[in-house]
Amino acid sequence: MKGLNPPQCEAVRYVAGPLLVLAGAGSGKTRVIAEKIAYLVETQRVAPRQLVAITFTNKAAHEMRERVERRLGAAAQDMFIGTFHALGAAFLRQEAFAAGMRPSFSILDAHDSLALFSELLRDNDKVKLRRVQAHISRWKNALIEPHEVIPRDDEEVYAASAFARYEQALRAYHAVDFDDLIRLPALLLSKDELLAARWQARIRHLLIDEYQDTNRCQNHLLRLLVGREACFTAVGDDDQSIYAWRGAEIDNIRRLAEDYPHLHVVKLEQNYRSSGRILAAANALIRHNPKIYDKKLWSEKGEGAPVLVKACEDEAHEAEWVVRKLLAHKYGYRGRFSDYAILYRSNYQARVFEQALRAQRVPYRLFGGQSFFEKSEIKDIMAYLRLLSNENDDPAFIRAATTPRRGIGANTLEALARAASLRHLALLPTVARATVGEEAPAAGWAALREFGAFIRRFADECRRVPAGEAYERLLSAIGYRQWLQQTHERREAETRLAHLDAFGHWLAEKGEEEGKNLLELAQSIALASMLEPHGKESDAVCLATLHAAKGLEFPHVFLVGVEEGVLPHRESIDSGMIEEERRLMYVGITRARESLTVSWRRNRRQGKERVAQEPSRFIAEMGLAPESEGAEVASREKASAHIAALRAVLRKSPPGALA
Repeated sequence: MKGLNPPQCEAVRYVAGPLLVLAGAGSGKTRVIAEKIAYLVETQRVAPRQLVAITFTNKAAHEMRERVERRLGAAAQDMFIGTFHALGAAFLRQEAFAAGMRPSFSILDAHDSLALFSELLRDNDKVKLRRVQAHISRWKNALIEPHEVIPRDDEEVYAASAFARYEQALRAYHAVDFDDLIRLPALLLSKDELLAARWQARIRHLLIDEYQDTNRCQNHLLRLLVGREACFTAVGDDDQSIYAWRGAEIDNIRRLAEDYPHLHVVKLEQNYRSSGRILAAANALIRHNPKIYDKKLWSEKGEGAPVLVKACEDEAHEAEWVVRKLLAHKYGYRGRFSDYAILYRSNYQARVFEQALRAQRVPYRLFGGQSFFEKSEIKDIMAYLRLLSNENDDPAFIRAATTPRRGIGANTLEALARAASLRHLALLPTVARATVGEEAPAAGWAALREFGAFIRRFADECRRVPAGEAYERLLSAIGYRQWLQQTHERREAETRLAHLDAFGHWLAEKGEEEGKNLLELAQSIALASMLEPHGKESDAVCLATLHAAKGLEFPHVFLVGVEEGVLPHRESIDSGMIEEERRLMYVGITRARESLTVSWRRNRRQGKERVAQEPSRFIAEMGLAPESEGAEVASREKASAHIAALRAVLRKSPPGALA
């Protein structure tokens, strides 16, 4: 308990029943969860295997495991620490028989699902297909079965007609999508009391982070796992609920008190991150939202620098001004580029800041961009890994069989699909059973037979050698590196090859750490959203949307484009979602430790026209004027920066150099 404040200690020690920890931004919630796990193991004698800790991202799970391992050592390896989806995947692999599945099922990502919808509906309209995908995802997360859907309009009628066929296709492929990883365990536990009782007996205490981000299905799964004893610790902050657009329900926090009348509530209000003036602005802003539980952040870090507001003429002026101010501050105070973040509401706002940073040769990185596993070369190899571990994965078969090209074209695949349909088999098993020339041209059939034999032969090989070695043998056997070099320009090929090398390095490390071969790793890789961090992050300015910045913190933050119609977003204004937009602004403010600068534009380009803009209502709600970068503050900062720069030069100069 050393170093914990009284509310933190209370949260760690309370084990008598359900607990809600209202953890304000920067209040040390990750440490509280790690210390509570240690307290349960060391003081309450709970076995690590009887503990489950759920996070919302792989990065958060990685950080949590590191902290717990520092406290408990090797014993931490026995407990589950991971995302909801990882927990669901582990559950389904253990209870595959009850779920009517094979333990080697495949997990389809959004791209795979979209391809499946395109095949089922014989439609290539990506926008239309994504809307169908979104409807079905919403129904799944509401635990609505295909026969229970009540369509509200023609679009939902179309999506509902695809729902049942989509489910049948998933079962035929022995596959699940990401929504199924939560939905299927919830359905199984709700229908099978003995199964639910067995899992409730396994879990002595469940800890869940970012509870305000749970959707209805996740909340239902939580209730089924904790049962009547309800020994759990839910950590969340209703002021940071910003994911309603993807199904998160802030009311889940409110429902806890209704579902568990003896719920104990602890508030963590001491902030260890930000200065007093930054917290004052955050508290003033969020006060305009209705409260489930009232709380107010405070800090012992002192008042700090004033929060500045700058009105700029347009996008170009804003980007130029922000970069110039960032550089003046950085060189004046001898900081690092990675001390600075530029945060914005929407991805399109990044372009002009990227241009301004490049013009000044300032290194930057886009946070929350494309996932490593979304890169086409990684998805190509993932198709092989999925097929090697599950011969019934038809989407993986189609991608692997045609990448690199090996004489298997669309006509051959269509003939194979007809043969598979007649035999009620997946594509790969059909290759070994259909008669040569019966359904496909002889040349195409020969290529299919050769590919099928290779997959079966290589699957056996993967079981005998370490994961990293098997990966390299696979790339060599299919000639993938050579194919990349032949089909892409040199620079692009080099970039893609570097990604393959990084993936191989990650697989080798993961296989060694977990004692798994390549096939065993393939069954869980689909859940990973990015490579585990290796080494130190580069010294670069962070560019990120406010959604992507959640969970991060920086000494100095620039909040840009803070005007009506942008933040709050016009669609949110029209649909009455101002409260969530206000929480989004609050998240941005509380990313800053030492300084916060807010900027907005008087004009915005819309096509060839310039449209007048108004400062966001949130600026006034923070207790600030539309432009508070007064001459006195600006001149004082310039003077301080100038003096600091001169001192730096004097320290570096040899004696007599300036004489």
